[in-house]
Amino acid sequence: MVKEKKKSSFINDSFISIFGVVACKVIGLLYVIPFYAMISTAGGALYSYAYSIYTLFLSLSTSGIPAAMSKIISEYNSLGYNNTKIKVYKIGLSIMMILGIVGFILMMVFAPQLAHMLIGNMKGGNSISDIAFVIRIISSALLIVPMLSVTKGYFQGQKMFKQAAWSNVIEQVARVAFLLIGCYLCIYKFKIDEKFAIAVAVFSATIGAVAAYLYLYYKKRKNKEIFSVMTKDKKEEKGLDKKTLDKQIIACAVPFIVIDLLKSAYGMVDSLTVVRGMTYMGYSAEVSELALSTFATWGAKLTMIVISISMGLTTSLIPNIASDNIKGDHDKVNRKISLAIIMLLFITLPMTIGISFLAKPIWIIFYSYKEVSIDIFKLFIFTAASFAIYSVIINIAQTLNHTKQVLITLATAFILNFIGNIPFMYLCHKLGMGAYQGASICTLITELLPALYLLIYIKKKHNLKFKELTKNTFKIILCNLIMVVSLILLSQIIPLNSLHKTSCMIEVLIYAFVGMIVYIIASYFAGLIKEIGGDRILKKLRLKS
Repeated sequence: MVKEKKKSSFINDSFISIFGVVACKVIGLLYVIPFYAMISTAGGALYSYAYSIYTLFLSLSTSGIPAAMSKIISEYNSLGYNNTKIKVYKIGLSIMMILGIVGFILMMVFAPQLAHMLIGNMKGGNSISDIAFVIRIISSALLIVPMLSVTKGYFQGQKMFKQAAWSNVIEQVARVAFLLIGCYLCIYKFKIDEKFAIAVAVFSATIGAVAAYLYLYYKKRKNKEIFSVMTKDKKEEKGLDKKTLDKQIIACAVPFIVIDLLKSAYGMVDSLTVVRGMTYMGYSAEVSELALSTFATWGAKLTMIVISISMGLTTSLIPNIASDNIKGDHDKVNRKISLAIIMLLFITLPMTIGISFLAKPIWIIFYSYKEVSIDIFKLFIFTAASFAIYSVIINIAQTLNHTKQVLITLATAFILNFIGNIPFMYLCHKLGMGAYQGASICTLITELLPALYLLIYIKKKHNLKFKELTKNTFKIILCNLIMVVSLILLSQIIPLNSLHKTSCMIEVLIYAFVGMIVYIIASYFAGLIKEIGGDRILKKLRLKS
């Protein structure tokens, strides 16, 4: 019974975190429809350029400290070191402010050089001055996002996932509202140059961050007891002075920074190679920028629903595994790792396969019929599943203190991805598949193989038993095959050949409903639903009395 309650607690934490991230991504996905309709292909590419650079600097400024904070605070929370965890938060906040300011200055000063790095001497697309302009505008977000991230990390380390989840939702709502209203006014009311509309769109990141930070600041005021020193230090805490904590935070944060930087760099590889590689192979600037905007912006928006599952799982996984690991409870660590991966596969695989199957009507609903973009998206969506698996396993390994192995694996994977991207593009071009497909294939290979290697490494190092994980993975694959067969049969009755948004929406709803029902029924008979949720979920679904 106790095991069932602990399992339920971890699942609840995971679902709260997943809900927050997924809700954000759904909002971020829906705004794309009017935003895409308002701007041109060149405008979409300009937006992609700004965000690709911003994401890189954001990784440098925010990725390491919040994850490290979540891990360290969870460990001190488990040990009852209340004062120390508050000191850690204040130190982390100071470090993040400095990193944010440095990142802001670098983006402002070196914007032209960064723009040139993205497009080289390409003619016929966006100019270097326009790209530099939007890079400078989006850099303002680095003045607030780092502080927001470290505060979220503190809440998560305290296992206050609800507040962190709502801050994500508030951030996204504020960002999207500002973006849509601002772009509408620039394009339709004031009728000014499109680059100013894109500038407003990227500045929305700053507005959203401010709104979310104000919400968390309010929650901090309401929960003063967890942000203020209220008791005397324990005997064991007295040796943990500021200098010691500084070293501990930096030692823990640097690997997280490098890891997230390398993960973000995967997206940068496409930004640096797709346009250059395709134009070199004879594709026009328009087609090359269309391919890049599909990878970096429009396709990425649709894939984020799948990726958000891993983000939500990671949010709850790091503090939960860190807490059990420091107590030496290896059985709980084993159960939570297995359960997290099973949950991830159970949710993301059918979503990915279903979206790929419905790529054409989904793309038409959100954007419009563009054969190249749809062709890219059918394969590109699978990189969302590979990235989700890759991210969760990397974070598990890092939380279990296998930092060196993670860094070596990630660096090797990144180098292979960077070296292999253009050769794979050239191969696909020669095979008549379209050069752009090579980028997706290269990403899939260089994410899945390292993830598998790290999983085997963790298993050996911790003597973990993955018998149940292996068995349930095969069950999930089988249930997905059953779902795919049902969708193929349905396509013989209701063909996916409409080019109208309303008809496409009806097609997607019908296919999604049938696919979901078939998958749930297959999962029930395979025992997967019980494996993930236990008897409680079966009772809630009225599948067990």
